[in-house]
Amino acid sequence: MVMQTILGRTGLSVNKDGFGALPIQRVSFAESAVILRRALDGGINFIDTARGYTDSEEKIAAAISDRRQEYYLASKTPSGDAEGFWKDLETSLANLKTDHIDLYQFHNPAKMPRPGDGTGLYEAMLRAREKGMIRFIGITNHRLPVAREAVESGLYDTLQFPLSYLSGERDIELVELCAVNRLGFIAMKALAGGLITDIAAARASLAVYSGVVPIWGIQRESELDALFTAMAGPAELTEAQRRRIEADRKDLTGAFCRGCGYCLPCPENIVLNWCVRMPQALRRMPATELFSEHWQQEMAKIENCRRCGLCKSRCPYGLDIPVLLQKNYADYRDQLARRN
Repeated sequence: MVMQTILGRTGLSVNKDGFGALPIQRVSFAESAVILRRALDGGINFIDTARGYTDSEEKIAAAISDRRQEYYLASKTPSGDAEGFWKDLETSLANLKTDHIDLYQFHNPAKMPRPGDGTGLYEAMLRAREKGMIRFIGITNHRLPVAREAVESGLYDTLQFPLSYLSGERDIELVELCAVNRLGFIAMKALAGGLITDIAAARASLAVYSGVVPIWGIQRESELDALFTAMAGPAELTEAQRRRIEADRKDLTGAFCRGCGYCLPCPENIVLNWCVRMPQALRRMPATELFSEHWQQEMAKIENCRRCGLCKSRCPYGLDIPVLLQKNYADYRDQLARRN
């Protein structure tokens, strides 16, 4: 069923299923237009993008700027200073063909912006709100300490953070903390970067949190069809879904990659956010595709790993990526040899 919720202290009434616009970078303007218009027609009225998502903002404008009154827009700036903030905001407004962005977010900062921190970022947010260029202030993050600090600071209207049925106890506590502090919780990675393949189960598992709005990354009509089917079904978990979730939790506990990509770029052009989670992908995706010539070549790049530590230092989950790469490559070669 289609469900609405209030996005925390913003007071915005949004569909409990949001549209994550990162993946439309990978498809044409024509394809993205079909998907976005169908999403609006299906009742999805919260769309999340970012200045860093290449042409995502321009595709949104090309597809649905003539229907601007039908949806709420969220975008983000990765800038670390006020000058970059204003450049990003003005570019986003132009790209999106709108005079305001409903929710403007700091995009995964290493430290939480606050007044007087020397960056001028939060002051710029306040000024942009005073000028009517934005309506509400949010923050996104993959680091639990930064996220908790933001929630407890009282400075933000929303938090965007990874949440799925694979999330741990501390992540659930963060959801509860947002509810206490009246922050809207925007759930990214609700499919754990593609490792969860049952969107109906993923959706029902998050429906129990009244203030949580998952943003589903959509780049194909078939994915949108699957979401619409889930939206038309029961909101409660079925017994079969509960069993599926329990099996997934057993399979994906511990050090697994969520696919966020903050480890990139790699000096040796290793596709880290896929190579690190290759064991999980092989259990969930067609093996013929993952053992293709293309992926054999991509995995072989691991031999060039310098163990420079850049990826490890960037990982918000503290994964020892160089060690995982070597282990995964050895396992991959063993499985490939058995197939041959």
